[in-house]
Amino acid sequence: MATLFARSAVRAAAQTPRLAFPKATYSPTISRWSRACQQPPAVTAATRRFLSSTPSPSEQPRLRLGSEAPNFQAKTTHGEIDFHDWLGGSWAVLFSHPADFTPVCTTELGAFARLAPEFARRGVKMMGLSADSLSSHREWVADINEVGATDVQFPIVADSDRKVAFLYDMVDAQDLENVDEKGIAFTIRSVFVIDPAKKIRLTMMYPASTGRNTAEVLRVIDSLQTVDAKGVTTPIDWRVGDDVIVPPSVSTEDAKKKFGDVREVKPYLRYTRI
Repeated sequence: MATLFARSAVRAAAQTPRLAFPKATYSPTISRWSRACQQPPAVTAATRRFLSSTPSPSEQPRLRLGSEAPNFQAKTTHGEIDFHDWLGGSWAVLFSHPADFTPVCTTELGAFARLAPEFARRGVKMMGLSADSLSSHREWVADINEVGATDVQFPIVADSDRKVAFLYDMVDAQDLENVDEKGIAFTIRSVFVIDPAKKIRLTMMYPASTGRNTAEVLRVIDSLQTVDAKGVTTPIDWRVGDDVIVPPSVSTEDAKKKFGDVREVKPYLRYTRI
């Protein structure tokens, strides 16, 4: 019986008339659909040059908090450096800029330079990076000093080939359409705070259109150094001198032994002073 039904189904399918599609409308449609599925989108010459300078996924390090800051060698306004050697056993801030002789970047470098004594007081080195040549950097520093009424003393990496920018993933995906005359994407505004063990402790990423807040960079360094030294955590908008938070891993009893007075708002939210 099953065989009889199967044979009947085959005969019915064979006798069913097929839909007729005019060749002029059917074939081109299928052809266009097929090409779209089988071929990649067109790549412009500028995009091709950009992609050729991008490291493959296997080469790109995962810059997670707590991972080691990638090492690199580069020319800077203070000579050739090996980044890890330059770091030594110090805290450091590495911050990038899209280009020399641009308005936002000029104000930022001046602001960091004016706060250099505050960074030094915290034992923090600074290193800037801009996607231009060393000779351009040297000329640009004169403008920064004039506009910012300051004296830039920290090194600035010359990264015209964007090797460090790609190593630290300092490129916005939208910059495939925002390339320079070489067809290479500009860098975004990134901040990396690195501790004495060369571990990345904080990252900040800003679009090229938005200037950073140097006071916030100092604030988070104060928080990180306090957390490491005192074994506490810091609440929102915390500044030196404000109450800190007892970590959940520390009991109230142990916290009172360690810190003295402990103010309990909730069993999981306890403040103290250090």
